[in-house]
Amino acid sequence: MGAYLLRRLLIAIPSLLGISLILFTVLALAPGDPFGELATNPNVPPEVREALRLKFGLDDPILVRYLHWLTAMLQGDWGFSFASRVDVDELILQRLPTTLFVVGSSQVLALLIAVPVGILAAIRPYSVFDQVANTLAFVGFSLPTFFTGLLFILLFSLTLDWLPFVYQADVAATGWHWYWEHVRQAIMPVCVLGFFQAASYTRYVRASVLDVARLDYVTTARAKGLSDGTVTVRHIARNALIPVVTLVALQIPAVFGGAIVTEQIFRIPGIGSLLINAMLANDTPVVMAVTFVFACLVVLFNLVADLLYGWLDPRISYR
Repeated sequence: MGAYLLRRLLIAIPSLLGISLILFTVLALAPGDPFGELATNPNVPPEVREALRLKFGLDDPILVRYLHWLTAMLQGDWGFSFASRVDVDELILQRLPTTLFVVGSSQVLALLIAVPVGILAAIRPYSVFDQVANTLAFVGFSLPTFFTGLLFILLFSLTLDWLPFVYQADVAATGWHWYWEHVRQAIMPVCVLGFFQAASYTRYVRASVLDVARLDYVTTARAKGLSDGTVTVRHIARNALIPVVTLVALQIPAVFGGAIVTEQIFRIPGIGSLLINAMLANDTPVVMAVTFVFACLVVLFNLVADLLYGWLDPRISYR
């Protein structure tokens, strides 16, 4: 396990370097000037603008700028935000925990719904439960997150007045009341993302369980007299979840993409709203850092998925 983990980490390093080079090149070639607003400000002398461009190396070749960025990043300096006037790593550390909490909770909710529903629908194919589950799944992933988010706001916030529709990072409360307020304002965004992911996961779990249930070793297990529950849990579900783990790992970029939209709807001060604001302000250091963090999370979750394969299927060994 240790040698395999070391090899994967060594493979991840050139992958992240390639991703960072592509991201940096695309952002450098994108139209716009981070100091464009200074050019229209009569209070900023031209020599000040030139000094700032020289300080941040905006006129240097792209490869030179990338090497400067990479060297600084490896030393813990992720750049300086032109719009917020603070360090980029400080901005990310302020907002990343909120996004991870919302995205992580939504993924847990999606799996808690999709795994049992998909398994039950597969072991009773074409039953009433299966047809209802398939119908709800089709409806679930046909509705975009911004539409369901607005429906949740209209129903639970404006009509019933049960939940707040604006996420506040600074809650004026202490003790258990502080935790409860954070849970209340996270319920709707977590449910919006969770239900959307659960819809697609349910269909995938159902198809995977149906494929595994037809295999010979499942028939042999039933012939030995094992109960249906034992066969389903130990022989069908465990092996059927292997491709589901791959799907969940590959869906991480899509989940963060949905989180960006959801954060805009519910005004969540997360990394998604930070990315949108940085793009609108042409704040390229923040955009570069946030997209690179997303890339690191994708590589990390794919590594976690590979490690989970060995736990789900004992036949898989890491050498």
